[in-house]
Amino acid sequence: MSSDALKQTELVVRTIAETAVENEKYFGDLDAVVGDGDFGYSLARGFEKLLEGWDALDRTDVGTFLKKSGMTITSRIGGTSGPIWGTAFLRAGIAAGDSAEISGEQAVAMLRASIDGIKARGQSDVGDKTLLDALVPMADTLEQQLKQGRSVADALTATAAATREAAEATKDMVARRGRAAYTGERSKGSVDAGAMAVAVIVERISQVWSR
Repeated sequence: MSSDALKQTELVVRTIAETAVENEKYFGDLDAVVGDGDFGYSLARGFEKLLEGWDALDRTDVGTFLKKSGMTITSRIGGTSGPIWGTAFLRAGIAAGDSAEISGEQAVAMLRASIDGIKARGQSDVGDKTLLDALVPMADTLEQQLKQGRSVADALTATAAATREAAEATKDMVARRGRAAYTGERSKGSVDAGAMAVAVIVERISQVWSR
């Protein structure tokens, strides 16, 4: 197992967890506009549990580490967020398998696997005003940047900007999934909390990676 691949994966996962915990109130406030307001709380509790058991997570390989992380998240996050975010980590872990190295192409494949898992679990797709409306453009941009030969740091900078733009664009959408869907046309005018959470997390990953 490449120590670099595992360290990079740990950096990304820990950054996701810490960002979710630090933004509990912000994500909850976004969700409260048309949802039940528990998104920030649920996400923070799940990732807190991950951080509490951080040293005990199985690090046999990247795939195992991600799958164990997903199981921990799912066991603690309530509502629909747990299965969705847990599925994302589990599917990424399955896609990684026991690879000793994680290339840019593999990283994109892991993201695509996570997206497919979220689509299946949430019975949703792009345009439904969910986190997928930020995740899919994120994966598309990252893939394009890496194919153009950009460094990981530069690719992440461009990806973060594209993800933020995509998250902001959910303001003009009508929610078709989740509690926000019950508000119909009233869901227009506010960004989707899950999509914005993805944008904030990707921005933080980009900053941490550059450092």
